[in-house]
Amino acid sequence: MTSVRGKIPTHTSKLKESEMKKVGKGTAVLLAATFLLASCSNSSENSNAVKELNNQPTAAATEASATPSSPEKPAILATPSPQATAIKDKASPTEFPLLYHMNKNYDIIPNEAGANKKIILLTFDDGPKEAAMINPLMDILDKHHAKAIFFVNGYRVKAHPELLELIHSRGGIIGNHSWDHIVLKDQPYAKVKQQLEDVQKIVKKVIGEAPHFFRPPHGAGGDVGKKVAAENGLLYMTWSVGSLDWEMKEKETGKTDKLIKNVSSQLHSGSNILMHELPWTVEGLETLLTTLEGKGYSFVDPRSIELKVR
Repeated sequence: MTSVRGKIPTHTSKLKESEMKKVGKGTAVLLAATFLLASCSNSSENSNAVKELNNQPTAAATEASATPSSPEKPAILATPSPQATAIKDKASPTEFPLLYHMNKNYDIIPNEAGANKKIILLTFDDGPKEAAMINPLMDILDKHHAKAIFFVNGYRVKAHPELLELIHSRGGIIGNHSWDHIVLKDQPYAKVKQQLEDVQKIVKKVIGEAPHFFRPPHGAGGDVGKKVAAENGLLYMTWSVGSLDWEMKEKETGKTDKLIKNVSSQLHSGSNILMHELPWTVEGLETLLTTLEGKGYSFVDPRSIELKVR
């Protein structure tokens, strides 16, 4: 009988081999798991490091944080230069870009090359007169989205400051037309100075700001009128298209047709149109503005005109 002491039975040997394989696999799995955990840890650390690096502000980001787009710092608005904006209106405190200038012929010219030249400046002299004319006149301007300069006389403003307030409150731009509506070119410097500056003072007292535009009565300011206007920062102007409404009579017929004919016969790009606070001008204004728009013209906001001639 053969002793079994020195021999491992076959089934026992196969069993141990199987167990060893299992142990080997387990060890491999354990080692792999350990390796993966170490990798994940390193990856997490690396990821956090990348995040920290990404969170560091770059030079551009630092600059951007000081711009108005940053919610942590309020926007800082640059103070506009006198040539960047035009008149600031008390009733509508908006600064208007300077889009136009006036030439020596008193026409209005766009500043930018290629801009629309078919533009018109509307002006009304010799007011303020009556609310019964001012309100319908302003209604028509509003309907056509048009602004106009109202050149006023000091003695009229003194008599009816409420009418000046009415024009201003309704969006009219106030201009200086001297105190007494006299011919200034033959007057001494002191007289002309008084005629202009007294209007500046009373207008400022009534509406809170002095005029920026000056038109001499009868278009006759002379060199002394230009000098005093310049000393007061006023843009001196006469006109380049006269409606001749001042020559019409109350009982005259066909005044609206004559008004349109007078303007149309002289009409050109940049026309600076002279009209007056007169009943027949107010009556014909709707038709006139519609006719001008039909010819392709638009209306300039006076606050967008430079206060110098060039």
